[in-house]
Amino acid sequence: MQSLIGTGVALVTPFKKDFSVDTEALTRIVNFQIDNGIDYLVVLGTTAENATLSQDEKEVVIKTVIEANNSRLPLVLGIGGNNTHEVVTELKTRDLSKFVAVLSVSPYYNKPTQEGIYRHFEAIANASPLPIILYNVPGRTSSNILPSTVIRLANDFKNIVAIKEAAGDIVQAMKLIQNKPDGFHVISGDDMITLPMVLAGGSGVISVIGEGFPRQFSDMVRLGLQRKVDEAYKLHYLLAESIDMIFEQGNPAGIKEVHKTLGLSENTVRLPLVNVDENLAKRLSDFTKKL
Repeated sequence: MQSLIGTGVALVTPFKKDFSVDTEALTRIVNFQIDNGIDYLVVLGTTAENATLSQDEKEVVIKTVIEANNSRLPLVLGIGGNNTHEVVTELKTRDLSKFVAVLSVSPYYNKPTQEGIYRHFEAIANASPLPIILYNVPGRTSSNILPSTVIRLANDFKNIVAIKEAAGDIVQAMKLIQNKPDGFHVISGDDMITLPMVLAGGSGVISVIGEGFPRQFSDMVRLGLQRKVDEAYKLHYLLAESIDMIFEQGNPAGIKEVHKTLGLSENTVRLPLVNVDENLAKRLSDFTKKL
């Protein structure tokens, strides 16, 4: 899975002012990523507001990204949830021929034990025709996939090939990197600690800020992978303020404000999310224009 090394971005779903899916804007966003050095694209992750999309809208998003990408970059599809049977059914029935892997979030709200998390992903591994990227994001799911569970899954199922690690804990990430089997990828899910994770032995990132500033962020990751530490940290500190800002009032409201400034899409989000306030919108716009 060399295609998972480097910078992936979790694509937003752009909406028109009437809250309908804006396929033209999504096409622009995909081309913007490709033109500026992103390595792969993640479709229907949490940044896509997929919890608010109907099944028909999800199909539109998938079709639009596949057509806009035109086989230029590897594609990863988000298929996850807290109903194991439903996730397994989708894996068995969806056409996954245009994707290289699936990204599957740990069950949210249910708060399963580590054994419950293991069995959830065991069922997914047994059903999936594609390699699986685990997604650990305790801030959203209210449960943490412990390193011991990740390593157990990685050793037991050869099609579990990576984890998007977004606990925001560099020590936990280092334990994963230290104990992972050969060929297993530890991918940052936290933009602010991406570079330290890469320098510790991680494979890259699935990013949000990279979707707004793809050239600078993907260059930072490449420099980190090449162990060009000083040059990489210059880019990290150039972007650090913007990373804080895009998450200050929720994701993807922040990155959509950047896209509005760049002329890629409207900044529309669906309830229960709301737009960033005027103060943050101005700060994001000023930073984007300055950069």
